[in-house]
Amino acid sequence: MMRNHPQAAFATEVFTDADAALARVNAIYEAGVTYLREGLQAFVDETAAALASPQRVRAFYPFIRLRTLSVAQSEGAIKSLSYGFVSGAGLFETTLTRPDLFARYYEQQFQLLLQNHSVALEIGVSDTPIPVHFSLAENDHIEGQLKPERRARMPDVFDLPDLMAMDDAIANGDHDADPEAARPLALFTAPRVDYSLHRLRHYTGTSPHAFQNFVLLTNYQFYIDEFVALGKALMADPNSAYIGLIEPGNVLTPRVNLNAEETAALATAVQDAPGQAPARAPQMSAYHLVRADHGGITMVNIGVGPSNAKTMTDHIAVLRPYAWIMLGHCAGLRNSQALGDYVLAHGYVREDHVLDEELPLWVPIPPLAEIQIALAQAVADVTQLSGPELKRILRTGTVASTDNRNWELLPFFGERSTPAKRFSQSRAIALDMESATVAANGFRFRVPYGTLLCVSDKPLHGEIKLPGMANHFYRERVNQHLQIGILALEKLRQTGEALHSRKLRSFNEVAFQ
Repeated sequence: MMRNHPQAAFATEVFTDADAALARVNAIYEAGVTYLREGLQAFVDETAAALASPQRVRAFYPFIRLRTLSVAQSEGAIKSLSYGFVSGAGLFETTLTRPDLFARYYEQQFQLLLQNHSVALEIGVSDTPIPVHFSLAENDHIEGQLKPERRARMPDVFDLPDLMAMDDAIANGDHDADPEAARPLALFTAPRVDYSLHRLRHYTGTSPHAFQNFVLLTNYQFYIDEFVALGKALMADPNSAYIGLIEPGNVLTPRVNLNAEETAALATAVQDAPGQAPARAPQMSAYHLVRADHGGITMVNIGVGPSNAKTMTDHIAVLRPYAWIMLGHCAGLRNSQALGDYVLAHGYVREDHVLDEELPLWVPIPPLAEIQIALAQAVADVTQLSGPELKRILRTGTVASTDNRNWELLPFFGERSTPAKRFSQSRAIALDMESATVAANGFRFRVPYGTLLCVSDKPLHGEIKLPGMANHFYRERVNQHLQIGILALEKLRQTGEALHSRKLRSFNEVAFQ
């Protein structure tokens, strides 16, 4: 590192206070990104110094390190949580990014490590460079003025994103555990987090700051329309616990009669957004019902197909949401089902083929009791049904997800195994293209997951949607289905810290939530 580099002033120090440790992380990070932004501005402006000096402009992520000599946790350890502690004695480390966005999360993780192990935390400058792309503010477009020949020289001066440093090896359990190296403290390294934050803005049209702790995913725009309508109705209610609705372009509708604390929290959620609807809808638009405690609800239209489902959950996962739930339409596979019935998934058949490399098919995707109970209770509460009447419209069973939208056109019979045969053998009661992917990625990234689908057609029984029937179905069921999803997440919010199930943790789990 250059002698006059601003990060050179930050020697590795030890901290026993979480707030002080976070302040140090913030100082290191801000010094680094400020240096990169100034260097990029000089490069773009083609200042005399930038043209004359071939010297690289580099800055590095801060790191947090923990050393413990004992497997045992301290007397003050919190035993009720499934995170916040390391798996044994040794050296543990991770790089950190965006302390402005993750301040609350980092502070909690730091505090848990201090309380559970009674050892100091080490904070310093890592040897992992910050790619210059990730140093820019959300609405900063310095590089847009670059001439083509100047752009071609960028790799000579700056560090660019390196895909070798952005994989999911830790989350997948494929991390190369060098016995001499520090073991990971978090599922994601700083470059991996920055990459997903960059992608989230691109795909959803909203800032990562706007994302809330509870997430609804859907495969139909109808649900989004209802979500926006509900959100605006809540904004007109001065007693609503939600303080703002944020739409693509970071368009904000604040709740009436906000107090000073709520106004400040909402300003944090929108940041320096322009507040203008985009000319074209984002690929997977996101909408956010914001709470002051960040415990609101984000809804994303992921569109159709397992690839989209994987893409969006890959990126949302770095925000460490408390839960995500899939709400969408499905094909009913049983003659006893009626259009508009609900399906609560308790198992999945994965014919999506997008996670075969990351999560082998022999890994079971278990139902999570907290999610299942919340969804079932929400259906009962919204429909005002119970007992046999509730069972008539709500069926629990296996959901199959396929990447073949026209699976119905494949032969049903013959010696070769067909989708219809496999769905029958698996006892599947419903079919879609996203739910198994969403659940599998929740399992992979330790994010509690669930699925509640609505039967919109029955292709095996000749009941396909006709235009008039479809319109009636959408009017009648979408609003109710959305209400159920929102109520389920509100019930999960009340569950608190118990929501993060131990079912999702591996043998040698990282400490960060």
